[in-house]
Amino acid sequence: MSDMRELIRLLGELDDQLVTCMRCGTCQSVCPMYAQTGREADVARGKIALLEGLAYQLVKDPEGVQDKVTRCLLCGSCAASCPSGVKALDIFLKARTILTGYMGLPPLKKFIFRGMLTKPGLFNSLTSLASKFQGLFTSPVNDVIGSSCSKILEPMLGERHLMLLAKTPLRKDVPSLNTPAGKSGLKVAFFPGCLADKIFPRVGHAALKVLEHHGVGVFLPAGQACCGIPALSSGDSDSFMKLVRENLDVFRSGSFDALVTPCATCTSTIKKIWPMMAEAMSPAEQEAIKALSDKTMDINAFLVDQLKLTPPAPAANATAVTVHDPCHLKKSLGVSVQPRTLIAMNPNYVVKEMNASDACCGCGGSFTLTHADLSAKIGQQKRDNIKSSGAQVVATGCPACMMQISDILSRNGDRIKVKHPLELYAESL
Repeated sequence: MSDMRELIRLLGELDDQLVTCMRCGTCQSVCPMYAQTGREADVARGKIALLEGLAYQLVKDPEGVQDKVTRCLLCGSCAASCPSGVKALDIFLKARTILTGYMGLPPLKKFIFRGMLTKPGLFNSLTSLASKFQGLFTSPVNDVIGSSCSKILEPMLGERHLMLLAKTPLRKDVPSLNTPAGKSGLKVAFFPGCLADKIFPRVGHAALKVLEHHGVGVFLPAGQACCGIPALSSGDSDSFMKLVRENLDVFRSGSFDALVTPCATCTSTIKKIWPMMAEAMSPAEQEAIKALSDKTMDINAFLVDQLKLTPPAPAANATAVTVHDPCHLKKSLGVSVQPRTLIAMNPNYVVKEMNASDACCGCGGSFTLTHADLSAKIGQQKRDNIKSSGAQVVATGCPACMMQISDILSRNGDRIKVKHPLELYAESL
């Protein structure tokens, strides 16, 4: 953080929010971390107690505070279940920002966020280059899921099964798009997000196919940047603000009714976190952020709610699909019915619910790397629920969840396809 006044402002905001916690303990019953460790410090109530008097704690033991605050998936289960309406995600993100502002960003993260992520052209070039050579360091392990493993990368990534970078990212196939509204009378801005561009371009293509089928115009500007949540989750508000401004610039020239994304995390970030962090920006930027966030929708919700889609009856031999509800989709945005409706639009699929469909898959962005063992344990519970459903396909509206679920299914030797609801619907068109 470049300005000490901003640090003081955030500390004041944090103090104002902390007093809303009544210490009732409801968060314990829904926290995936607490379920694994049983530690009070791992649950929202414990972290909030720790953060009281943060200014003093920063001087006394900043590393200890940072360790406890980062032991969190940022899944939002606590906030969604809190009877007092405590905005736990806001609190933890601001706390991470304060800690990083005080302690500084580690060199590796500084290189990743400020050296690459905030420079979309360079970031795209580096990932394109990596996609050409990744086959030298990886070996396929599950042809149904499409996963690979890498002994060379094991010291850094652990024994996970990877979803590789796509040979051709979405931005190469569709560099930009600006089509008029068709029979729907609607036009959307399309924000694919990093993972739907670089790892799952098939999701982006499915989205564009569905939108075209329903006569929805699409504004897809070139030069889009990351939504910023990886940087902010690490407390790097400077990189976050830069990425927000870059995206505001590329979407400012378009005219559209809604901004849609196939990524639950991107949707939640643009709709909720951009406005939350905008107070440090200029009034004009705040106004632009509010205008864009007000228009932002999950693409499943847009298609079902705005286009009034009504599913046909499933075929007699329909394939069973179970659904994982991403935390940022159901808990942050209240979207859960719409992905199921979209899947049911293809009569060749029928939804078969798993147990605890809205339980966190254990990804949590960089949490899956920094706390690999805990991430894998939480993911294993999700895998067991998927397997017990008897479904041949698991669908989820978040590419990050797709990566995590693909990894844990592949490690278990399961041959269950991992898809986005958009892909399943697009198959029928």
